[in-house]
Amino acid sequence: MHEKKAAPWAKAAHYEWCKAWWLLASVLVIVSDRLTKLWVYETFYSGEVRPVTSFFSLILTFNTGAAFSFLAGAGGWQRPFFIVISVVACLAFLWLLLRGGSRWFSLGLALIIGGALGNLWDRIALGRVIDFLLFHYQHWSYPAFNIADSAIVVGAFLLVADSLRQRKHAVYEDDERDGRNRSA
Repeated sequence: MHEKKAAPWAKAAHYEWCKAWWLLASVLVIVSDRLTKLWVYETFYSGEVRPVTSFFSLILTFNTGAAFSFLAGAGGWQRPFFIVISVVACLAFLWLLLRGGSRWFSLGLALIIGGALGNLWDRIALGRVIDFLLFHYQHWSYPAFNIADSAIVVGAFLLVADSLRQRKHAVYEDDERDGRNRSA
């Protein structure tokens, strides 16, 4: 039976379609982050804590620094610094996303881009990032975070997982080329 070949443009069109979906994932992160931050900003007063469960609360807090309030008390120079870092990182990740890659890799980049742009919006508009998700237990609490932060963490996890998956596949291919059988 003769195998039907795909038109040369079909693969490129499919790839362009996939890029649009990854960019849509970034937009969904930005929109969900903006909507939740706006709701908390309009509903809570600064520092207000509303328990949801025994280990989770909503709180309105602001972060002028980076993750875990890194450089929060640096005196103001960190705002333009973090804005520049965010823009450069988003452009680099966008370039990587448009080059293509596995689904995990592309989704990881899309989530990181969306999260970085969500927090960038706050830095530009407010000079600080709105955080509102708070996990705690007795006298311990994890630093408050937001949807954008969550997307960045999940995206980074996907990039690492994809890298490990690719590495495992490459090691297996090297063993096959060398004539070694891993199942033996």
